[in-house]
Amino acid sequence: QVQLVESGGGLVQPGGSLRLSCAASGSIFSINVMGWYRQAPGKQRELVAAINSGGSTNYADSVKGRFTISRDNAKNTVYLQMNSLKPEDTAVYYCNADLQSRWYENFIDYWGKGTLVTVSS
Repeated sequence: QVQLVESGGGLVQPGGSLRLSCAASGSIFSINVMGWYRQAPGKQRELVAAINSGGSTNYADSVKGRFTISRDNAKNTVYLQMNSLKPEDTAVYYCNADLQSRWYENFIDYWGKGTLVTVSS
């Protein structure tokens, strides 16, 4: 059984910063891409940032220059440093991992339960 557990969400004022963490645990043989998605009320879930096992990153245009994704492969953990936060960044942030539980199994997408980020004065 694989679990992704996010932490670090909360309430922050515009212009502030937050750091999200997501740790993958359980039966894990290999992790390919890890990423963060978000879903605001009434909107579709969207990709925020992703990072592969080699460290290559991809960002949504709306967060480029403000957010930084990183990962610790030894800890199966991905981070999202969010700076210069705006009210429009308010959403539930979900962790995603494309991982292989055993060497002979296919890669499967796993999701965390989400953590709420609220940017408001």
